[in-house]
Amino acid sequence: MKEKYLSETYYLDFSHPNIQEIIKSIDHDNENQMSVLTNVFLKVREEWKYNPYHINLNQQSFKASQIAQLDQGHCIDKSTLLIACLRALGIPARIHLAKVKNHIAVEKLVEKFGTNELTPHGYVGVFINEKWMKISPAFNQSLCDKFNVEVLGVNENEDAIFQQYNNDGNQFMEYLEDYGHFDDIPFNFIINNLNQNYPTLTEIVNEHNILKF
Repeated sequence: MKEKYLSETYYLDFSHPNIQEIIKSIDHDNENQMSVLTNVFLKVREEWKYNPYHINLNQQSFKASQIAQLDQGHCIDKSTLLIACLRALGIPARIHLAKVKNHIAVEKLVEKFGTNELTPHGYVGVFINEKWMKISPAFNQSLCDKFNVEVLGVNENEDAIFQQYNNDGNQFMEYLEDYGHFDDIPFNFIINNLNQNYPTLTEIVNEHNILKF
């Protein structure tokens, strides 16, 4: 069962030099998988800044090797990159999709998307220490500082997904719907979900099939 979450795919093309370059600094021979997970998680979380306002709808742009060439990405981009790196390092991983509602600093979000709901939001399911964990590499440290939210790390005892409250106790992120997990990046599902939830966005897609605000 776990083998399919280690497989290379069109989107999770981890043998590509771009992915191999990312993981070359990670100790491949480290028997402590939690240490390997932590190192690659922090690398993806910090070196690709979170940006939900630039969405490339071309199929090729969803490939991990393409995302690796950028310096930023939205939650699915960063999750795809992390999954590819984890599979390259022999750790089973899969994409998990959901709908979330942001309750803090939503003015620009509502202006651009017409709502403070984000969908599909992507995070990572990783099989570590004989159990599945949920982790999100989306928000880098500087963004968490800006929102006054504790930055997510990983440990073997609990999931690391969007924080429900900020450091002042105000509601931050709310999970509304769970779309489940997938063994590969479900491109058609993602496009259909965007069209269903943000029908007016199709009006601002440019000639390169990119939503950019």
